[in-house]
Amino acid sequence: MPVAHTRVARGLVTPDAVEPAPRRRSTTVLGRAGVLAALVSVTVVVPVSQGVADGEIHVGPVTADPNLPSTVAALTQLPLSDLPPTPLVPADGTSRVRALADVSRDAERSALPGCDGSVRAAGENGLLATKDLCTLWDGRTQMRADAAVALAELNEAHVARFGTDLCLSSGYRTLAQQKAVKAQKGGLAATPGKSNHGWGLAMDFCSIQTSGARWTWLNDNGPTFGWEQPNWAVRGGSGPYEPWHWEYTKGVKADGEYYG
Repeated sequence: MPVAHTRVARGLVTPDAVEPAPRRRSTTVLGRAGVLAALVSVTVVVPVSQGVADGEIHVGPVTADPNLPSTVAALTQLPLSDLPPTPLVPADGTSRVRALADVSRDAERSALPGCDGSVRAAGENGLLATKDLCTLWDGRTQMRADAAVALAELNEAHVARFGTDLCLSSGYRTLAQQKAVKAQKGGLAATPGKSNHGWGLAMDFCSIQTSGARWTWLNDNGPTFGWEQPNWAVRGGSGPYEPWHWEYTKGVKADGEYYG
């Protein structure tokens, strides 16, 4: 028997003293009411807050201005940096926006625009095809593509540190150019057809790069980008000391004249 009824029966409590248990409101109803209240507040507050910012309050339906461009027109006229994420663009404006995004990806900044660093030139030393070479930032010096891109990345780091490009003296050399250098420098030049300049894998830097802070920086950072002085060219090496002569080591080991 319930407690309340037992106490009444024993004369301890009168029936009137027993209070009915409070009824619980449905949490579902309350939850829906909360959502509705939130929707109403957003509907009312946004127009009101916009009105306050303009110095007056208007509550009521918003009338579209027929002179304003459509959403699609506005989106397709925006520069890429101002466009919303793709999922927010209406279906009928998707093709134009996608085309603009594709152009942006194609124009993505490269250390050496237009140079495909995956290309490994075929051919013979000093006889590489022009199409397999890339022109560097000075507008004249050429190198094999993979070496050129790696050097361009090193150059970007140099610019960030010193504010100027690496100064270049000599890159790829045709067989005829190698013969001319040999005739001029004698024992200081490699035998024509045996120089890594002929593979587009060696670079001679200007003297400004081989002393002081720039020289220290080059030695500290060149290897990170695959560029090093070959062992024979360092002070005390097996060949003449040439601090200006650097090589793209990975390419030299695979395809060039590697002298350990």
